[in-house]
Amino acid sequence: MAAGRGSRMKAQSGNKTLLPLMPEAPDPAQRRLLLMEILDSLPPGPRGLVVHHGKQEVMTATGHLPLTYIEQPVLNGTGGAILAAADFIRQTDCQRWIITMGDVPFVRPATYRRLVAGLAFSDMVVLGFCPADKKQYGVLEIDGETVRRITEWKYWKDYPTERRAALKICNAGIYAVRREALLAFLPTLAASPQVVHKQVDGQMRPIEEYFITDLVAAMVEAGRRVAYLTTEDENETMGVDDPEALAAARALYRRRNRR
Repeated sequence: MAAGRGSRMKAQSGNKTLLPLMPEAPDPAQRRLLLMEILDSLPPGPRGLVVHHGKQEVMTATGHLPLTYIEQPVLNGTGGAILAAADFIRQTDCQRWIITMGDVPFVRPATYRRLVAGLAFSDMVVLGFCPADKKQYGVLEIDGETVRRITEWKYWKDYPTERRAALKICNAGIYAVRREALLAFLPTLAASPQVVHKQVDGQMRPIEEYFITDLVAAMVEAGRRVAYLTTEDENETMGVDDPEALAAARALYRRRNRR
């Protein structure tokens, strides 16, 4: 998904998925755009890229790749991006799908493969990570090897101390899902918008959005098996959502590549 504005990147007017990890590299191909880092790590197979904000620059940067571009008509959440991709999913003969974000560049190819492998026993697999500080991440409430719910910070922050402490796994926002299950529950997602308040043109406005976490909740409620796996390194799921995170991602990339 590469549709969002990246509103916390105050000085960045373009699509943040095109931000470089190596901005000083003289060769543009060596600057390693966030989006290109992700696309290079995904398993082979048909790929749909959801676009909206700065879509032309995204399409220009990736035009040499075998991608299907899917326009999200309005920016209405991660679930809205999946709803926009429904026809592409229906028309593509691929039984296992990965849903990933365009600003999480360090997920390893092996991790994506593990997610897909988990679909041999589950309808959906959620990628989690275990940070030293949960901050304001959503968390996985689990029962053995299955996910019972994904709970956002605004809810779990009010849990009793002991219950909060037991929540170890945070949601990375990356999923693998069987095509049949995804298509079966998209109508439920489409019927379940949430009203959130966001700043638009300097004013707070109510906006209807759809969330993948609600898709997970619908599957669990219907008795579908939703599993999870965790990364060994929490840096693998580092998201680049503000200037500080971008600086940290660039520093990590340099360390890993000894530059």
